[in-house]
Amino acid sequence: MENPPFRPPPYNASFSLCPTDATLFFLPSIYMLLFLTALPGNALSLWIFLRRISSISPTHIYLAHLSISNLLMSCVTPFLAAYFAKGSAWAMSSALCQIVLHGITPVLHINIYISLLILTWVALSRFAVLIQNTHASRPSACITLLPHSFFSCLTRVSFANAVCATVWVVSVGAIVPVTVYYSVNEAMMGKKDGDEQREKCVDVCYNPAVELGGSVSSSLNIATITVFFVFYLLVLLSYMTVLRHIRRSRLNTNVNTSQSLLARVFRNIVVIQIVLSVCLLPFHIYKPIFITLIHHQPDLLHYSGPDDCSCHPLNIYIEVKNILFLLAALRGSTDPVMYFLLDRTFRCQTLRLLRCNQGDSNRKAMVWSTTGSANQKLEHLGEENMATSTMDSGFGRTT
Repeated sequence: MENPPFRPPPYNASFSLCPTDATLFFLPSIYMLLFLTALPGNALSLWIFLRRISSISPTHIYLAHLSISNLLMSCVTPFLAAYFAKGSAWAMSSALCQIVLHGITPVLHINIYISLLILTWVALSRFAVLIQNTHASRPSACITLLPHSFFSCLTRVSFANAVCATVWVVSVGAIVPVTVYYSVNEAMMGKKDGDEQREKCVDVCYNPAVELGGSVSSSLNIATITVFFVFYLLVLLSYMTVLRHIRRSRLNTNVNTSQSLLARVFRNIVVIQIVLSVCLLPFHIYKPIFITLIHHQPDLLHYSGPDDCSCHPLNIYIEVKNILFLLAALRGSTDPVMYFLLDRTFRCQTLRLLRCNQGDSNRKAMVWSTTGSANQKLEHLGEENMATSTMDSGFGRTT
């Protein structure tokens, strides 16, 4: 038996959404917390990348662009908090509702997939340079399969800038047209037939048409889910290959050096995999389930008469979707912590900045300019070289 063609979510009953405390209080509170933490955290991170690090590596370029994306996302989270708190009372035609539909939705989705692509490139660049600059008892097959020019490009700042520009163009170009179509056409589908009762139920911003979308946005979701899992598995495969390569390298290297190298690489594997697995993976696992529920939804459920807007049968599933999307957005607050763990230069500059802001600034300035001057400069150069040659260019040297 052939599967029936995909059809848009039905709105032939007077359904409305019935937000619970999770939507009215929990989501707005966490989005405001996200704003208060992500905005200063990513602003400070971007300032450190641009002004405090003198020797810029490709990884610094990737993480700086990730900070820019997170800053844009954090600026729109107050509107999202207001949408969940008051969206069920806003008129569909109100200015705030139109801002959420036309502006906030594209920014949030662009941020998620820019983050995915940039973190994948960070993983691939470290993977490629590591297997090129360390030697195992049997060299990795990737060295022979990948052209030498690919490895040399990964160490160039110009190549990192080109990759980031391409990521922005692809993400914006793929997501904006569909989200605009969603906000202009699909989100308004419940008002198109002039049914007075149905219009009464959906003439609020937080309504089933907005939260469920239609066939075009569902098709895009299927495509983006597929892209996510391709890149997620690619990152996982690359780091599994790195671990295998390092274990084989231990036979040909100093034991202490090998153990130090393995510990640093394993830490970075854990950091990036946790970010992808905890923040992004649950939403992308749940979204195809959610789309399937929409696809097989009966045409009429819980219809309670012409004078009442009954709760939509997928109300609870919509709230679960929004909570998991919040988890994906929370990555904006945790990314500065990830930078701190991933990059030695960023970590040292952040700690120096925090130390400079503590206590007696005059005493700090005196220590900074006398007893520690030569040693600090030497240490700074060593840390930058370490960040470039080991952490950001393949972990090829040790401390």
